[in-house]
Amino acid sequence: MSKRASSPAPEPLPADIASHLRKERRYSPYTARNYGQAFVDFFNWLRASQRGEGGFDVLTARDVRDFVIEAQRRFDRRTLHNHVSGLRAFYRYWMQRGRLERNPFAKAPLPKLPKTLPKFLTEAQMTVLLEGPLRLLQNKSLAASEAWRDRLVLELLYGGGLRVSELVALNYGAVDFCTGSVRVRGKGQKERICPLGATAVAVLKKFRAEFAKNTGPADPVLVTPQQRRLTVRAVQLLVKKYLALADLPMDLSPHKLRHSYATHLLNSGADLRAVQELLGHANLTTTQIYTHTSVARLKEIHAKAHPRA
Repeated sequence: MSKRASSPAPEPLPADIASHLRKERRYSPYTARNYGQAFVDFFNWLRASQRGEGGFDVLTARDVRDFVIEAQRRFDRRTLHNHVSGLRAFYRYWMQRGRLERNPFAKAPLPKLPKTLPKFLTEAQMTVLLEGPLRLLQNKSLAASEAWRDRLVLELLYGGGLRVSELVALNYGAVDFCTGSVRVRGKGQKERICPLGATAVAVLKKFRAEFAKNTGPADPVLVTPQQRRLTVRAVQLLVKKYLALADLPMDLSPHKLRHSYATHLLNSGADLRAVQELLGHANLTTTQIYTHTSVARLKEIHAKAHPRA
């Protein structure tokens, strides 16, 4: 009885492309990792379907269509869109270096993305969430240093509208206590200034004065009890913990605090262009999704309050 042949190992993302994504395109480690996974998945599909044996440049539009159809059985629509974006980047890279003549993924037929409004917390819900760390401190369930650090995490996410990656990368040298703002590097390594608001600045000042006295400009703002920089995963778990404490939906993520930040600004009359700059969005259309949430809220108010609604 013959032994069944083991499946060949997946092809890793070529080192030169991985370096290109991180250093030249300035993609975040998260995006570069996802694009690498897209490449591995596509390579394995080519091998399993016995296509592309003559190289990546022999793929036809039909091959791409077949890949997209098959991938829809394994991925949701948003993941599929992200994978195809990664494969477009892969082909662009080789075209720029003269190794391929065309990009078969340039016009890949993709299913439409569902139009979903971003989830966010109401102002009342945000208040309850922000009070969580000090509630644990009062109950003596948490040390003072951790309670104030956790409060600072929540205040910076909501008060400054920071991405989680921007939050954990924050050093004291990027904080301007005089103006109450921080300098962050967002997607594509684009730098922007984020006002924090009086409450977040007050919490930050208290935290540094009482629990981080000897820190310098190069030191991280948010650390573990072992004085290591807080990770993205640690922030995600921290937010889940306080969502549970506040009896709020557990499917909300730290990014939803950023959604709440944008929605509350627009609900209070902030200019859309200003919110775009505060969020660090390259395109206004990315910011406009929050106006739909605001309009939905206005319709709800109108329906409850107007006699002819």
